[in-house]
Amino acid sequence: MTPQSGWSRRRIAIALYPLCAGAMAVNVFFASLITSWLGMPVLGTAASIAIGAMIAVPATYVFAGHIRRLMDT
Repeated sequence: MTPQSGWSRRRIAIALYPLCAGAMAVNVFFASLITSWLGMPVLGTAASIAIGAMIAVPATYVFAGHIRRLMDT
């Protein structure tokens, strides 16, 4: 196996985190709209952003690993 060149997995994750956090916040908000059909409340902007930011941490790290593997092949 050759040594990796370019960005590390951690650096890729840091660069992608803002995009992933925004995407997760939108997904959380739309999921709350769907669950409103079941009688649950719709989440507000702040709650969607906070939950999306928490979910984005592991999701971004996994996605950065995928990007790193693509760069290595």
